[in-house]
Amino acid sequence: MIDVKGITKSFGSLQVLKGIDLHVDKGEVVSIVGPSGAGKTTLLQIIGTLDKPDAGVIEIDGENLSVMKARALAKFRCNRIGFVFQFHQLLPEFTALENVMIPAFIAGNAEKDARTRAMELLNFMGLADRATHRPKELSGGENQRVAVARALINHPAVILADEPSGSLDSKNKAELHQLFFDLRDKFGQTFMIVTHDENLATLTDRTIHMKDGKIFDMSKSAIVE
Repeated sequence: MIDVKGITKSFGSLQVLKGIDLHVDKGEVVSIVGPSGAGKTTLLQIIGTLDKPDAGVIEIDGENLSVMKARALAKFRCNRIGFVFQFHQLLPEFTALENVMIPAFIAGNAEKDARTRAMELLNFMGLADRATHRPKELSGGENQRVAVARALINHPAVILADEPSGSLDSKNKAELHQLFFDLRDKFGQTFMIVTHDENLATLTDRTIHMKDGKIFDMSKSAIVE
């Protein structure tokens, strides 16, 4: 599903990634852990095509992203990669339903199809009765579930999540973490999750432990710092 080979990245004289190699299988829920400055978010952004590596190859779902032109890369990102951030990044003027539909419109889907898919996802999230509410009318946990639905709208190959439960209380954290596994079980969804949350890292299929721009452990038993 995801193959990363020899990824390096520097910002000026600071080398943030120092030759990253990893593989993630379809349907795997993988956590990426490590101290601040280890390169976790930079790696996630590069895999998500939000940034470019200095060297190396990224393949997702059999597609070599390293050779794609900008327009093809943007299309692939829209259709095949879903993003969930620490703060939900929902547009405040739109309802939950409308927020979920936006990526489908960007992908060129018909409104009827986008609405049907969005409502199916909100129903799965337990939010069908909140579809017409705007973000300010929803709880933090509800907003983050809307953000997950938005990430899923275009049937992505992978969901990339950066500290997705970092702003939630314990109850909402637990519910969001369980949601990731429910989505994997129902849809075969693949997740890569940057987290400092020990409980989440313990639950995932595998933990990728980074330090100083390198991976030094990819086991189930890696220790979260």
